[in-house]
Amino acid sequence: MPADRDDRTSTLLVSIFGRDQPTITSSLFRQLAAFDATVLDVEKTRTQAQVTLTAHITTPGSRPHAEGRLRAAVHDWAAARELHAEVTPGRARGAESLRGEHRSHVAVVGHPLTARTTAEISARIAALGGRIDRISPLARHPVTAVEFLVSGVGTTLLRGQLSELARRVGADLAISEAGLSRKARRLVVMDVDSTLIQDEVIDLFAHYAGCGAQVEAITAAAMRGELDFTESLQARVALLAGLDASVVDKVRADVRLTPGARTLIRTLQGLGYRVGVVSGGFTQVTDYLADHLKLDFSAANTLEVRAGQLTGRLTGPVVDRPAKARLLARYAHEAGVPLARTVAVGDGANDLDMLNTAGLGVAFNAKPAVRGSAPATLNVPFLDSLLYLLGIPHEEVVTVQGDHVLEAG
Repeated sequence: MPADRDDRTSTLLVSIFGRDQPTITSSLFRQLAAFDATVLDVEKTRTQAQVTLTAHITTPGSRPHAEGRLRAAVHDWAAARELHAEVTPGRARGAESLRGEHRSHVAVVGHPLTARTTAEISARIAALGGRIDRISPLARHPVTAVEFLVSGVGTTLLRGQLSELARRVGADLAISEAGLSRKARRLVVMDVDSTLIQDEVIDLFAHYAGCGAQVEAITAAAMRGELDFTESLQARVALLAGLDASVVDKVRADVRLTPGARTLIRTLQGLGYRVGVVSGGFTQVTDYLADHLKLDFSAANTLEVRAGQLTGRLTGPVVDRPAKARLLARYAHEAGVPLARTVAVGDGANDLDMLNTAGLGVAFNAKPAVRGSAPATLNVPFLDSLLYLLGIPHEEVVTVQGDHVLEAG
């Protein structure tokens, strides 16, 4: 074999940095095509007018000095366009696949997302032996959201370590295995009171019954986990005895959707998700919400009505903390969706079983005891920020204007 020939394949990373130009991608790959390059991976990111373009390629080693000539050609091409180029050795496909077995997506939401938060998350990943392969933007307004692609550390370890850190620095994050497609999680179950809507429905009923202060005190204690949910619910409902059933229409009119609720539902359903609610509230309101928001399923308690008045009792089984988890599992089974591909969202202690049963459980503006026990948190006032925790970028969001108003859209 001649001394200037090499039959080994060269694996290279070709990275270009600088001001974006209309034909930068096609022009670079024309240069690489001249060396019979095979593309293993390619990534392009743009921030303001600056661009980073990276190609992971292999080239046949049968041509004399092929690698050196490719390096020179890329550097000359970049210099002519006032760009910076780096050509470095890359990993072979087999090594990359092996590393891919331990890859995770880390979605981070901040309001705002500070440099300190980003630095601490990055440092913790490195301390665990992980490597940040890519950081991609998800949203810039009204929250800032980015996603880290992390390799070299197990997802479970990463989740435990970063979740504790996120609570300390005030950021929200969700961690998932990189092998799961963004469209793999295809069922979302939400709580209603203080999650889908801004209100506690029983407090709205209590206002018309004149027992608001008593009910609010019981509700607050139950949501903090200080009281058994079923007993506290029955105690609150008993205070509504004798209330005219026509008040249901007034309560429905008082309900305020959480900002971003319609945007969240419409976007998820547009991506093929099934979306519904499981509530410790009342079907007199949740059925109304399900109809107006076109939800795929709903479950709640039912206030008993006789002779046109509330009796102060419930009818049927109580939807309590264990029941919420069972209903999540039932709806997932009926939809043919594995639990690993489900998402649950809630704010109270009675949501915890559901949050910990789902593939991803998110405590939304929750009480401290709930935040500390939930797999993930979201502490911003916009429900559609959940989309970013799921890794869905802003470009795929179907925004609904005025979606905190029930009659809108």
